[in-house]
Amino acid sequence: MRRAWLAALLLGLATCDLAAPPGVPASDADTCGAADHAGLVGQDATALERVLILGPVRVIRPGMAVTMDHRPDRINFSISEAGRITRIYCG
Repeated sequence: MRRAWLAALLLGLATCDLAAPPGVPASDADTCGAADHAGLVGQDATALERVLILGPVRVIRPGMAVTMDHRPDRINFSISEAGRITRIYCG
């Protein structure tokens, strides 16, 4: 009985979805270190003023013109109409 319970527990952990938080790329797609800043999602955009990020950064606000060039090392912060960080991604 105890072994069956342990086997079921291990099987459940093995199939567990360890996805990245909403608005942050999965670790295999995180070429810019976006996951390191996952705690900023949902915060006011002014929180970016207190974070040191070495490397290319782009802050994208509503209605802003954005180039379509893809730079895997660049971290992008999407800001909502309400001034909150909604998404952090590489590109």
